[in-house]
Amino acid sequence: MSQDQLKSAAAESAAALVKDGMIVGLGSGSTAALAVNAIGKRVREGLRITGIPTSEDTAAQARALGIPLTDLGAVSKIDLTIDGADEVELGTLNLIKGHGGALLREKIVANVTQRMVVVVDDSKLVQHLAAKFPVPMEVVQFGWQATARQLEALGANPAMRQNAEGKPFISDGGHYILDCAFADVHAESLARELDHIVGLVEHGLFIGFAKEVHVAAASGVRIMTV
Repeated sequence: MSQDQLKSAAAESAAALVKDGMIVGLGSGSTAALAVNAIGKRVREGLRITGIPTSEDTAAQARALGIPLTDLGAVSKIDLTIDGADEVELGTLNLIKGHGGALLREKIVANVTQRMVVVVDDSKLVQHLAAKFPVPMEVVQFGWQATARQLEALGANPAMRQNAEGKPFISDGGHYILDCAFADVHAESLARELDHIVGLVEHGLFIGFAKEVHVAAASGVRIMTV
């Protein structure tokens, strides 16, 4: 199976968890988009849900599929969120997210979700987070250089994310993203330190959010839980 076929298999597996009447968080990124497509198909077949998108791109996709949408001003909790991940740490199911640039909204949605389900192919599974993938950091544009220096003091090597025109990438929230490589990381302790950096809006370490991960491999889809 190709990587796209593997991603589709994981997305279909997670989308099957959506039930009538649910408030559903709709994730961002290539694999999450496949899950949104699968949910849209079920909506066309009669499934009644309300979605909360984690990015403007996902909102546009959901509207095109006919998925009814709301926002967090109208609901106090989300029953189920389906999202992708850049890395999934074996054993803990801690995540790195943010390659698609939607980490702030993704974490806000995850924080009020009762059950967060992650969809990946098996290439995303790692023994330790950030061993090969940088940690995205969403930072305020004003004084971003000062924020970058604070990140450097924690051992990061920050790189400004750029768009297709070679200019700084701007998130849906109007912020820059610094992709921070680390030589050695203990994800949980690093997350606590990052929470105190002024100018850092949010980081891509998702600690303790995922309840289960649907992993697609050549042998089929398996479900990992904590």
